[in-house]
Amino acid sequence: MTKEETFAKVKDVIAEQMDTDASKLTMETSFSKDLEADSLDIFEVIDKLEDEFDIEIETDDDMDTVGKLVDYISEKAA
Repeated sequence: MTKEETFAKVKDVIAEQMDTDASKLTMETSFSKDLEADSLDIFEVIDKLEDEFDIEIETDDDMDTVGKLVDYISEKAA
């Protein structure tokens, strides 16, 4: 799966979980600043992404933006 395909899937999951418009999400979108996500929101997004990509995401890593999460998933799913 390409990074672009991963980004598209991640955007869809975040948009659904955070009730926001996927087209407004970029690689630079911050979970806390732009989406006003709390730790429970982020946990739910990560849980859904783990199921979607069949990987385990280490939540102690610094994944404060959509891009960092996409990079992590791309690396783990490769």
